[in-house]
Order: sequence, then C-alpha cells, then structure tokens
Amino acid sequence: MKPKSKILIIAGSDSSGGAGIQADIKTVTSLGSFAMTAVTAITSQNTTGVKSIVSVNPKEIKKQIVFTCKDIKPDAIKIGMLHSPSVIKSVITSINKIKVKKIILDPVMVAKSGTKLINHKAIQILKNKLIKKTTLITPNIPEAETLTKTKIKSVEDMIYAGKILLNFGAQNVLVKGGHLNTRIIQNVFVNKKEIKIFKNKKITTKNTHGTGCTLSSAITTFFSCGKPLKKSCELGIKYVSNAIGSKLNYGKGRGPINHLNSIIVNKKFI
Repeated sequence: MKPKSKILIIAGSDSSGGAGIQADIKTVTSLGSFAMTAVTAITSQNTTGVKSIVSVNPKEIKKQIVFTCKDIKPDAIKIGMLHSPSVIKSVITSINKIKVKKIILDPVMVAKSGTKLINHKAIQILKNKLIKKTTLITPNIPEAETLTKTKIKSVEDMIYAGKILLNFGAQNVLVKGGHLNTRIIQNVFVNKKEIKIFKNKKITTKNTHGTGCTLSSAITTFFSCGKPLKKSCELGIKYVSNAIGSKLNYGKGRGPINHLNSIIVNKKFI
C-alpha cells in the first residue's frame, strides 16, 4: 500500500519505544501514513522511569523541521515534548516558516513515571504563544489543570478547563479523562461552537505508557487524510482503546500499548 498522507512529528525520543517519537512513528505508520521527525530531546528510560534527558540544540531542531519540509511538505504536524523555552521558540519560528495548517499539540509535561518533562517558563510560553498556532490541543487532566490553574474532578470541570484553553487561542481542545477515577473514560472535545463527549470503557491495566503520544498521533493521521477533526478524535480514541485492550505485558513497570493492533498480516513469514 502507498501512504495516504505525510506527517511531521516534533517530539522527544523514548529509548524504551513505548512513548515519544517512537510511539508516534509506529502509530502514523500502522494507520497508513508516512512519518517524518524532528527530535527535540533524547531520553534514557524504560517502563519503570526516566533515567536522563538530554536536550537537542534548538538550532538543530529548527534545521530538522525546515530542511525536512523543504523537500517533503507534510499534510499535518504533530507536536509532543517541548521541554524548554528556547525549544518552543524554535518550533514556533519553524512552523511559521513552513506554513502547515493542520497542527496537533500534545502538551507533554510529566512522564507516566512522574518525571517532570517541562519547566515553568516553558509552560508559560506554550500557553501564551504556541497554543494559538494549533488546530487542536490534547491535554490530559493534570496538563489541563496546570495550563488553566484549575482543579478537575468532573466532566463539568473538564469542559470549563477546555473553554479556558479556547480563550488562550486554541481552536479546538480535547481534554482526556483517563485520570478520573471512573469506570467509563470520558474525553471532552470543545470548540466555540460545540461540546462533544466521547465515552469508552476503562480497561484495567498498568500498561498504558505512551497513550497520550499515541492518541495525538492517531488523530493527526486521520485528520491529515481528510477526516473531519471531531471524527479524527473519535477514530483516534478507538485506536488507542484497542491498543490498550491488546494487553501487552512488556517490562516491570508501566508497559507499552500495542501499536500494531490496526494491522492484519496476511502473509506467512518464514
């Protein structure tokens, strides 16, 4: 099969392969599109935690973005881990130059293990300058709480936080509800015209490493192929739910999900 679209991923590397740019590439590829990358940081991590984070020079990040897109222009961009003010400024300058309209931002702030992946000043620049450049922002509840300075304990709180993010300049917001202690996960899609709540059953497992990265990349892929944004969110949520439901059991900590759940292999490998 030929790829349906081209996607540029701007994110950090996860050496364990479950999250970050590795999860993004797997997701985009398994859903039938072509992935390009700009690496923002290199992490040494496994399912039990993050050992170290090494920053990539912001000038090199800009070169990766601009030089790649000069040759192969992406249909959409997915942005993940941006850990410092200089990195965020570099990304903003780069996306202004390449002028791609479909941009999905996953505001990665904390790893599943609890390691902080972004500093306070970077959060302020992301909130005040980057959000308004994006088509969709996909925070989980802790990220939405940090960005909006509110407490989220219900779906109503999620909607309220989403509206605050719209006031910051976001065109659309998907607040992910996986952190609420409920049997049904409710993900809230908000823009200035509508509110849509996507519901799916919570799967009991410790293996959820990379779900946020995977969801934003899945949404970007469906959106880049011409699906409406709200439908792309619905399809992305379904893809992640199926990936969790595959119940991989790799590693001693919070293990990865199965990005290959969408692929049916019809050839025998010898």
